[in-house]
Amino acid sequence: MTELLEIAAGDCTLTLAPEIGGAIASWTRGDVSILRPVQEDALAQKNARGLGCFPLFPFSGRVAGRRFPWRGMTHELPALLDGAAIHGAGWKEPWRVADADPDDAILVLDHIPGPLWPFSFRAEQNFELQPDRLICDMEITNTHTHAAPVAFGLHPYFPRTPGCTLQFQAGGVWRKRPGEAVPGERTAVPAEWDHSTARAPVEGIDDCFVDWTRPVRLTWPEAKLALTITADPVFRHLVVYVPPGRDYFCVEPVSNMNDGLNRLDGKDHGFTVLESGDTLRGRVTFTLETL
Repeated sequence: MTELLEIAAGDCTLTLAPEIGGAIASWTRGDVSILRPVQEDALAQKNARGLGCFPLFPFSGRVAGRRFPWRGMTHELPALLDGAAIHGAGWKEPWRVADADPDDAILVLDHIPGPLWPFSFRAEQNFELQPDRLICDMEITNTHTHAAPVAFGLHPYFPRTPGCTLQFQAGGVWRKRPGEAVPGERTAVPAEWDHSTARAPVEGIDDCFVDWTRPVRLTWPEAKLALTITADPVFRHLVVYVPPGRDYFCVEPVSNMNDGLNRLDGKDHGFTVLESGDTLRGRVTFTLETL
């Protein structure tokens, strides 16, 4: 049986599933689910994608061809979802609880080189729950013997209700190549995807926005609830995913662009090259507001 960890503040409860990719199983305020409710059998099957939110270490998104070059070598990655290498290693490995108090907890992963990722690293998530917000401090330390590219992010799922709205601004978007799930070219945000004014999440988006202006704002009028997402500048990219016909959508603050591992000679990739022993840190804050 999967062991869960609960922390609480006011009428908010955060339930963590350390063994399932260091994921957040749920976040509720009273009887209202702020994240999408746990999907059927997700806990029994240890499926992080069926929970409320999971971490992305050491990269977000897909990698074209499931391979990338690094310092004279080509590294191959496994197919984790629909034949694709996606979202790094952290969501597929068990984490441990390093510390826990009534309203905060620290989860840690010590990754060793293997099929999921060829370089060792130490990842940490520090969750602090307050009555009106959730703060997640993320960090990754290169524990390998030589320099390695790293990135990170969060993959939250939100309820998609008839009245919900999404609002954010971005400097551009990396649009997918036709028929592929990796970026082709960077363009201005097309009018049909413009969420600079609050509107229903546009169905069918599954793309990586860049240089987004904080904060993101989500509202659920039915629950009289709003949520803002702010993040440190390291989280330069924002993946928005609104699958057709589903009762959820995703707004993901991440540091790297999709397939950035194959674009390290460019300027938008969002990866940081860490020398052995160095650490990359960033904070994401989710703030609640009653409408």
